[in-house]
This record gives sequence, structure tokens and C-alpha cells, in this order.
Amino acid sequence: MKKQKVIVFLPAYNEEQSIGEVIRKIPRHFHPCVDVKVLVIDDGSTDNTAAAAREAGADYIYQMQENRGLGAAVRQGLRECLRLGADIGVMIDADNEYPAEQIPDLLAPIFAGEADYTMGSRFLGTIRGMKWHRRLGNYFFTFLQSLLLRTWIYDGQSGMRAFSRQAMEHAEIIHDYNYAQVITLNLVRKGFRVKEVPIRYQVRTTGQSFIKFRAYVTAVIPAIWKEMRRPVKKVVIDEDAHRLPSITEKQCS
Repeated sequence: MKKQKVIVFLPAYNEEQSIGEVIRKIPRHFHPCVDVKVLVIDDGSTDNTAAAAREAGADYIYQMQENRGLGAAVRQGLRECLRLGADIGVMIDADNEYPAEQIPDLLAPIFAGEADYTMGSRFLGTIRGMKWHRRLGNYFFTFLQSLLLRTWIYDGQSGMRAFSRQAMEHAEIIHDYNYAQVITLNLVRKGFRVKEVPIRYQVRTTGQSFIKFRAYVTAVIPAIWKEMRRPVKKVVIDEDAHRLPSITEKQCS
């Protein structure tokens, strides 16, 4: 069986203090038929984010000339994963809030042929240190997504997600400021199967999030409205494209 190439990509803006630790936590050898690489999308950082990532073992670094926003960085990350030949792309925030060591758990439903797009769910797992206004904002936007999709979602704003190659090819992010809601609305409306995986979450201890609550609300709601008004075509999905049977290393090439 041909090895599955998984590229873990980290959108990063001024994360020199935390990105190295995240990269070092990423499991590289959890299955003999999975080859893991790490890609950093440096969104115009003014610190030493790229150097810290390179020192920690990042395989690829894409540097934007200026800061364009999280949505643009994730969009570029998906493009780079496809260009580099990824079978599956995994996105994780570079701030060390999300558990990189749980990436195999995030991938498991895709390898089992049960999902095409997975999200690490803080609200199905454990949360430490999240402020009340952020928790309420998460509840609100997640409930809104659930209503629009008629599919129950527990954590629509997660910064830890995995995509099959087909999902990467068809994912459209129409908003540079953020991606979280529109990409899920876009993929589920196109027929991709989404599944949430419980994860452990702890609020960052270094750096500062660029997301501001008021700006987030005023920017994201129009983006959701725009996405839901756009016509989309259903995709014929290969549900077994990434299925991994229980096999030995000698059976992988």
C-alpha cells in the first residue's frame, strides 16, 4: 500500500515563543503507512517565527510578504498542502493551546473512512482557562452553524482540523479575517462528512491572540450570510480514499 502523506500546517503570526514547542509535539511516526511533514504559513510575522519553526524541524515554510489575516493564511495552507502532494492536511494553531499530540486522534475518522473533515472539539473534551466572553461567543457561533446546517456541532471555532484531499480541493474560504465558520458551512453544504473529536485545550500562556471579540462579531456574521447565499454543488466523494487497514510496515511502500 502507498503511504499516506499527511502535512500538518500551522498558520502563524508572531508566534516565535510557542511555535517550536508545537512543532516538536507533532507525532511523526504513529503509523508505518503514514508519512508526516510540517508546514508553517508565516503570515507576515515581524519577529523570529520562521527561524524558530525551522530550528524546531519544520519541513516547509511559506512566508507571506505582509500580514493578511487568519482566513488568508489557512487558505494558503490548504493550497500549499495540495501543491506539496498531501493526501491529508491537518491544521493546528501555532499558539500551543491545542494538543498536537492528539493529531492521530483527529486523523482516525478519516483513516477509518468515516469522515472527510474532522474538527478537534474542546467542548466534547476538556477546557482550561477560557474566559467567559470567549466561551459565550463560541456557543453562539456554534449554535448558529448548527441551525444553518441542520447538523449538531459542538465546537465550530476549533483551531485544530483535518481535511481529506478532496475536502482541501473543494474548500473555499471567502473571508481573510477568519475561516472557522465559512469553511465548515462550505464543506458540509457540498456533502463532505464532518466529525468532531474530543481534545484537551488550555488557553495560551505566551503571546496574544489577534482575534478581538467585537471585530470578530462584526466581521464574521456578514461572512456567514455571504457564504449561505452562495450556490454550491454537491461533490461525489470517494469515501475510501484514505482508509488505512491494520497492516505491517512491510506492506507499505
